[in-house]
Amino acid sequence: MLKKILNPEYIFIIIIALLVILLFVIPTGFDNNAYPNSKRAEALVLEVDNSNIYSAGGVVLQGTQICKVKIMNGMFKGEEYRALNRFTGKIEFDKVFTENDRALVVIDYLDNDVQHVNMIDHYRINLELILFAAFVVLLVIYAGWTGIKAIVSFMLTVLMIWKVLIPSLLKGWNPIIVSLGIVVTLTICIITLVGGVNRKSLAAILGSFSGSLLTCILAIVFGRLFKIHGAILPFSESLLYSGYAHLNLTDIFIAGIFITSAGAVMDVAMDISASIHEIVLNNPKISTRDAIKSGFQIGKAVIGTMTTTLLLAYSGGYVALLMVFMAQGTPVINILNLKYVSAEILHTIVGSFGLVTVAPFTAILASILLTESNYVLSISKDLKKNKEGRIVSIPTAEIHEN
Repeated sequence: MLKKILNPEYIFIIIIALLVILLFVIPTGFDNNAYPNSKRAEALVLEVDNSNIYSAGGVVLQGTQICKVKIMNGMFKGEEYRALNRFTGKIEFDKVFTENDRALVVIDYLDNDVQHVNMIDHYRINLELILFAAFVVLLVIYAGWTGIKAIVSFMLTVLMIWKVLIPSLLKGWNPIIVSLGIVVTLTICIITLVGGVNRKSLAAILGSFSGSLLTCILAIVFGRLFKIHGAILPFSESLLYSGYAHLNLTDIFIAGIFITSAGAVMDVAMDISASIHEIVLNNPKISTRDAIKSGFQIGKAVIGTMTTTLLLAYSGGYVALLMVFMAQGTPVINILNLKYVSAEILHTIVGSFGLVTVAPFTAILASILLTESNYVLSISKDLKKNKEGRIVSIPTAEIHEN
């Protein structure tokens, strides 16, 4: 039992779990409520009055929707109030409520006397929790212990972005350095957490570093050459008008390029490293050269589909924009020179450069590390014959128990 507890893999998992807890409890430094005499709560829409709403052309609405709501939680639970839902004429931001809808409301009060109740949006937290819970259950059922580790890595990533990356950027720290540090930290933690403390993970980590570093360099160089200002980022103007005009949005945009490709880079690196690891497990006598050849063949297949994955991921959010271009008969030369489109081209191609780099580099590193004579000898001892005479690998935990 003591040997199992002292297993480096279990120790690392405990460390990551503690880090997740620490990140969860520490404040971001931006937690203060700008409106101290206000509370957010879930509310049930009892009645709606649409008499003050008018159409400003088709589906665009303006005016104010008046709703009678019942507060479902918080200090005003059970109370009923008249709440306002103002339309701005922007479909992407406006929302329409109907009876029995659940809404998130902001209650402004003074000395426990409610002054105003404003409708923020539909209340979706319960549905989000159900969806996440279903995802967790499915992942654990399918992947077991590995699925649990994947969930921990998922939570770590979310917390690192929300509790470290975003506050650091708001404080004006160098976006490229901060983002690269976050990517490196997450790469080490996630790959080691999922792959274990071994040479397979080391090869994947080093391979990921190569892809992320190249992506970072290319993003900096071509981000400047493309002359794309960071203001193209969604809600960037709102950020500037909120008192953060000192932020370097261009560097934040550049940092976002290699952040978005980091996950794909890790995926490719882990795929190749794990594949070569399995090859060596089943053929301990394979030479480094042959292992590299196998890694290259695996890499070709992986990056062939992963590049397309990046293209689909980036272009999916701009389908409506592309439809507008086609509907208006915009010339292709105009489309390719627009900064929004150029930004997505930069995202896709620079990210693909990282994938192309990480594949051969990981194949070489994994082959050297995993076919080294002492390592092959150690894993050969960790194999056993089953009843049919086939070689199968022993789970890591079982090895340490024995």
